[in-house]
Parts: sequence; C-alpha cells; structure tokens
Amino acid sequence: MDFVPWTSFSRIVARYSGDARVSTLPSTEHFRIMAYAQLTWRESLRDIEATLSANATKLYGMGLRQAVRRSTLADANERRDWRIWADFAAVLIRRANKLYADEPLGLDVNIAGKVYALDSSTIDLCLSLFGWAPFRTTKAAIKLHTLLDLRGSIPSFIHISDGKMGDVNVLDILPLEAGAFYIMDRGYLDFTRLYTMHQAGAFFVTRAKSNFNARRVYSAKVDKATGVACDQSVILNGVKAAKDYPEHLRRVRYKDPTGNTLIFLTNNTALPAPVIAQLYKNRWQVELFFK
Repeated sequence: MDFVPWTSFSRIVARYSGDARVSTLPSTEHFRIMAYAQLTWRESLRDIEATLSANATKLYGMGLRQAVRRSTLADANERRDWRIWADFAAVLIRRANKLYADEPLGLDVNIAGKVYALDSSTIDLCLSLFGWAPFRTTKAAIKLHTLLDLRGSIPSFIHISDGKMGDVNVLDILPLEAGAFYIMDRGYLDFTRLYTMHQAGAFFVTRAKSNFNARRVYSAKVDKATGVACDQSVILNGVKAAKDYPEHLRRVRYKDPTGNTLIFLTNNTALPAPVIAQLYKNRWQVELFFK
C-alpha cells in the first residue's frame, strides 16, 4: 500500500463526497479491504469478514481501525459512488502504462505505437438476483469486454454488458487511437466497423472466416522459411462487402509450427508479413488475463 497515491485517492473521494455522513468505514479502509480481498482470492463477504477477524492483531498494520462486519461492507459496496473506483483505477492505469511503455513484445521489429488485444469473457450470474443481465432462459450473465494493452497486460478499456450483447458491437463504442494496433479474433470481423477503424488511422489484425470472399490484386514476395505462404493485397467481392470496405485489404496466409494454416487480415501494409503473425500470437495475452 506504500505505492498507492493516497493524495490522488483523497481528491477523488472528495470530488464525489465519498466520505460524507460516513462514520464506520471510510473510503481508504474500504479500498484496503477490497484490495486485500482481491489479492488473497477471497470468495465472499463472509470470507473477507472471517479472515480479517482471524487476524485482528494485524489489522492496525494494514491501516484498519477494527475488523469490519460483512453487513457494513455490503452497505459500503452498494452506496459508495462507483465513480471513485473508476477514476482511481484510471490513475493507477496511467502510472502503470508509464512503467511498461518500453516493454518489448517479442517482435522482429519495434512498434512505437500502442498494441492492444480485444476480447470478452462471460461471467455467469444468478437470474433471480441479476434480472437486468439476461443471457439464457434459466441463467443470467454479464460480458466483460476488455481492451488489453499488451505492454504490461494492463486493461485500457472495459465495458460491462448483459450476456446477450454480441462481441462485435463493442467496436461501436471502442475508443480508437491513430497509429495503434488492435488485435482481434474472428468474432470481431465486421467490414463496416473495420473500415471505420481504418479511417480513424488505427490498424487492425484479425483472422478471416471460412467464407471470406475476395480477389487478389497483388502478391508480394515471401520467404516461406518464415512460415508465410502468401502476402497479398485483396479487394472484397460482392456489392455490399465492397461498399462496406471499399479499399484494399492485406491477406497473409501463415502456417504455424504445428502445421495449422491461419489467414490474417490487416490494413497495415508496412510491417513484414511474419510480424503480422507474431502480433496475432500476442493476442493470447488477453486470454491469459481472463484466466
């Protein structure tokens, strides 16, 4: 906790009157308890209460005046303004980004801009308690749509929706940075939205679906020893598809060491073809983040 910017935290609490008319659990202690719960894998409020009570002699050293009851913690979680935690998370993320700004990505070339991986994870909930998050007939769920900065595996954007929201729809609200790379799986393959990303000056790397329909315009020379089978400039077939993405796309066919053939689509024409495959390989960091 010595590394927590408490001055910034105090300003945020004051901004949203987080400690107004509070006598039992101030925001600083609330944060310490929830951080403790996260770092020690507590599973419930009862679990938090039991473990803190079992270590009553150490609470003062943790910055807590006394053990907290689960009812008090439940009330604080429900009533304290959530924007306190959102704004403070943004402060911590900005600090962490500076620490990992120069972290290598294991690519053959250095990329100066941001490199993000986008994916979602579904979290099952009880339908009787979370009726606002419909998913199936007998189950509720939320989706955690996460944009992960691959330098440091730091979440840069998180959107929580009900379980029925399609992954591709999050592209409509995703903040786009010119010059940044967005690595996505086939679930985000929507040419209208990808063209919007292209017009914003951002780069994307994704995989083609089995029914991808395009014609070759130009083929670049490749070194097949790198696993790249072809590096082509293509244009979409079909009136609607060509209207959705009227410019050329780059198609890279790559055979991985296990023998699987992968087809990547990107709007970046400058990077070597093997680096496109390396970028997509880094997408697995977001899968590990959810685990």
